Amino acid sequence: MVSAKDDAQTWDATTLLLVFGLAGVAIFALVATLGAHAWAWATGVGALSWNPFDILVGLFTGTLDTTTGVWAWIAGAGVLIGLVVVVLVLVVGRSRGTRKRGDQAAHLTGSARDIAPITTREVTAKAKRLGVCGDVVGLPVGRTVSTGAELLSSFEDVCDVIAGPRTGKTTSWVVPRIFAAPGAVVATSNKRDIVDVTRERRMSKGAPVWVFDPQGIAGEPQSWWWNPLSYVTNAVQAQALTTVFIDAVRNPNASTNAFFDDAARDLVAGMLLAAAVGGLPITVLHTWLNDQTNDEPVMLLKRGGQSMMGQTVEGTMNLVAETRSGVYGGAAQIMSFLLNEDAMAWVTPTPGVPEFKPQEFVRGRATLYCLSQEGRGSASPVVTALTVAVTEAAVDYAKTQPGGRLEVPMLIELDEAANVCRWRELPDMYSHFGSRGICVDTVLQSWSQGATVWGEAGIKKLWSAANVKVYGGGVSERDFLSTLSDLIGVHWVDSTQVSSSAQGRSVSTSRASQQRPIATVADLQALPAGRAWVFASGTTAVLTHLVPWWERDKQSKSA
Repeated sequence: MVSAKDDAQTWDATTLLLVFGLAGVAIFALVATLGAHAWAWATGVGALSWNPFDILVGLFTGTLDTTTGVWAWIAGAGVLIGLVVVVLVLVVGRSRGTRKRGDQAAHLTGSARDIAPITTREVTAKAKRLGVCGDVVGLPVGRTVSTGAELLSSFEDVCDVIAGPRTGKTTSWVVPRIFAAPGAVVATSNKRDIVDVTRERRMSKGAPVWVFDPQGIAGEPQSWWWNPLSYVTNAVQAQALTTVFIDAVRNPNASTNAFFDDAARDLVAGMLLAAAVGGLPITVLHTWLNDQTNDEPVMLLKRGGQSMMGQTVEGTMNLVAETRSGVYGGAAQIMSFLLNEDAMAWVTPTPGVPEFKPQEFVRGRATLYCLSQEGRGSASPVVTALTVAVTEAAVDYAKTQPGGRLEVPMLIELDEAANVCRWRELPDMYSHFGSRGICVDTVLQSWSQGATVWGEAGIKKLWSAANVKVYGGGVSERDFLSTLSDLIGVHWVDSTQVSSSAQGRSVSTSRASQQRPIATVADLQALPAGRAWVFASGTTAVLTHLVPWWERDKQSKSA
């Protein structure tokens, strides 16, 4: 007796044999039809039927001339089709091999229509409308995971990048954008890799390269100097430079004393202006701050027509001894970076060494690298001051250009911004830069890192003001990732319900009845290296492949 199980196995085997047999016949019919038609075309036999059944009947009944030539063409067609299949299998296998965890989300958002503002076509049109000179129409962002389409930011966009360490920010974002920049470039970093990778190519464009390395991070010998006091042209600029110095060393959440902090700031600003009008180096402030009876800055200010600032400094000197000591002590703390004599050599006149002038730099296509590290001997205050001076010089120059924007756009790449360029006013000015043709990228390791520098309100303002926002993985901050998950959106999935009763078991499926996040907090935390979610103004979120600079080089050479 044959059991039900044995009968099922026999039925399965028979079914498989039938399916494979029919598939084999169909493939042979296709190969025979193509081969016979190729033979007929090559020998001039005449038109044949495209019905595979007629071809097979003709071959095996003799109504079609079954010479060896026909079978040779059929064999050739079989080999050709086999090769095509092998190639397709290899291509599909390779494409699957390059896929990464979470790539399935790429097809749930970021359609071609939804991301039009950052595609090559739209960015090119915008560059033409803005009157941008040169062949470069935008700066590279990456390629969509779903279609491989190139994404660009335009020359009126400012960008934010948040990605943890070892996620490829430098190789896949900073370097490609420096390479693509058509005009002047300012790049900050706390490592030398940006200089090592991009310096030679930037020099090949015929413009000079300046490396500001007061801490010796890249081992760059001093070959030029910059005078921070060239930025101080009046009392307002003196106050601004003082604020830059304060922000570079003070946590925005640190406790403050309204009187002593403000008095120390005003004292430093007055002394900076005194040194500027007196043609003295910035290091003279160390002498003045260590001698509370030295009235030289007061005399220089009054002689230079800065009587109100002179009165401010003089008033501080006339405070009671205990109060005056507190103010001078706070001022000395602000200017404590003056004690780093090696760094100060870069900001004081040196015989025979050329002076860097921001107003001239922004008119050309040169490159400035500003390097600094936190910790002992940090030169972050002067690095930040130089970056600010160049940026504001670019804004002033743009105001003189047609349309109020730079004819050749400028790139300011603030890599490791929270460590190197702690500029408090950056969030307030961010959206203004794009309208001047100044493309600013702020690159951070996490949301909280930005909040440490600018406060929670400041980092929110900076993030909201960016036209292109990029999350590149490596962050474990739930609140930030939850916000991104909400921005990416949801998709609908089928709902399956299983119920059991005395009558049996039933399964029901409701089509597209449940919402699921396209990318959960866990997905975003585990985002693979080389992948990024891009949020641009007027677009939906799009999962993007950040292309390393060496891959772009290979693609450009093969194009």
